[in-house]
Amino acid sequence: MSDWLLFDPLFRLPFLTGLCLAVALPMVGALLRARDEWLAALGLVHVAAAGAVLSGPLHLPALLTASLAASLAVVLRLFIPRPDNAHFGVMILIGWSGALLLAGFVPHGHVTGESLMRGQLYFTHSVHLVGAVMLLVLVLVSMGWLQPRVLRERLFPDWYSANRIPAWPHRVLFGALVVAASVLGTVAMGAFAAFALLFVPPWVAFGLMHGWQRALLLSAGLGALAYVLAFVGAMLLDQPFGPTLVLILAMFSALRLVPRAR
Repeated sequence: MSDWLLFDPLFRLPFLTGLCLAVALPMVGALLRARDEWLAALGLVHVAAAGAVLSGPLHLPALLTASLAASLAVVLRLFIPRPDNAHFGVMILIGWSGALLLAGFVPHGHVTGESLMRGQLYFTHSVHLVGAVMLLVLVLVSMGWLQPRVLRERLFPDWYSANRIPAWPHRVLFGALVVAASVLGTVAMGAFAAFALLFVPPWVAFGLMHGWQRALLLSAGLGALAYVLAFVGAMLLDQPFGPTLVLILAMFSALRLVPRAR
């Protein structure tokens, strides 16, 4: 099986691209869950999908237009005094409706929109692999500096202002990671597959583990395991990758019923 599946040149690049994202996205999702902003992931992937639909008429790369749309959503969020999941719910509605409406006005827009929702991992190129590797490296390198600041701001919201310490450096980095994860995940795997990786592994890990570091490692491990199972299973059963990954991650949510590790 390995001769034609994982090691075949046709599938090697998509497999490596998805594997990098399957490790990086759950770690970014853990930060979103620590800030209680996990619903923002679903909103951003829909906004990124709407932006990617515009790549055709604008004659620009889908990664670029999706990044611009998601970045605009993050910037607009900064003007909301206390954003919560209700605001992110509105973002979901705007992104979903925008993607479908734009697809109706764009040549072959329905095909593009469908591929963005279902995922097109097997059609990824080297640029997606480079972006996924860069995202993974950035997450691994910055996590040690970023996570204590994100947790401190979550537990003590006025700590930075009270001590006159600027909070914008870690906020900008965190926003950039969320945008990059949402855009790359949407373009490479599909909107719902990207959201599932951002949401389910951290949710399960936080329910099983005591301690941030253990939960973070378990999140990345669950994401990688679900991805490999989905990639192999989709190929063997001749099924689309995106729904297969989402179903496996949904099944992983049953692990929440396991008592926490001591």
